[in-house]
Amino acid sequence: MSGFGKVAVLFGGSGAEREISLLSGIAVLEALQSRGVDAHAYDPAQKSLCALKDEGFQRAFIALHGRGGEDGTLQGALETLGVPYTGSGVMASAISMDKWRTKLIWLAHGLPTPRYRMLRADTDWAEVVTDLGLPIFVKPAREGSSVGATKVTEVGQLRAAWALAAKHDSLVLAEAFVAGQELTCAFLGDRALPVVRIVPPGGNYDYQNKYFSDQTRYFCPSGLAPELEARIQADVMESANILGCRGWGRADLILRDNGQAQLLEMNTSPGMTGHSLVPMAARAAGIGFEDLCLRILEMAQLG
Repeated sequence: MSGFGKVAVLFGGSGAEREISLLSGIAVLEALQSRGVDAHAYDPAQKSLCALKDEGFQRAFIALHGRGGEDGTLQGALETLGVPYTGSGVMASAISMDKWRTKLIWLAHGLPTPRYRMLRADTDWAEVVTDLGLPIFVKPAREGSSVGATKVTEVGQLRAAWALAAKHDSLVLAEAFVAGQELTCAFLGDRALPVVRIVPPGGNYDYQNKYFSDQTRYFCPSGLAPELEARIQADVMESANILGCRGWGRADLILRDNGQAQLLEMNTSPGMTGHSLVPMAARAAGIGFEDLCLRILEMAQLG
């Protein structure tokens, strides 16, 4: 399809999620090429971004996850180079990557999200447990895919969990456990896609179970009551709009037994692997993987 010009599929990178990004990027690259797009692999860890202009690329599909791809730095570089790119802009990417600041914005607008505390080396661990209860999820504020995350079930585990998360980020978040069903809801343009309900083995949706386990079960259609699903979709669109997101993305949520869905985080460059959730939701909406990639690419822009 000549209308897109020469397209760089950016994947790999040097972040903690490189392994997943490689899988996503290859899938996107093959999908675009199968539809006649002049798409080429481009790994910023192996080639300077400055070469994008020198080599005549006219558009970029971002398939990088986490730091260096999803946090606004890559978006800022592409803005400077004048290369239109997929997904959210600099500000929305940077904020959404920061779970702490995302929560601050959601809470300011009355959107439900689990209670939290920020942790430091001198934190009173017992006081955190008194405040948030147990279990507690401890995670780097600016990483994704459960990198550096720990489920803490007793106060004696908190310091070690903080230390592990602090290896990945100076900002460490402790989040209160919310019992309920794991959900995710993607958006494409100004439309929310069908909700996906996730049932991981043992209730543990960690890195392994997200990307490599065949035991994690996914339900799309979700099986939720239509009015509840519609309410969740509306909350996700509001949460994305408040953050300034555009193009596509995916919010993760927990559905409590009382029917309230709590927002966990916003992903502005979600996975596009064989286990990924956005393609699954798109299929349920009648959008095949190749068409999904084309729609995302069509929305590439600057500014």
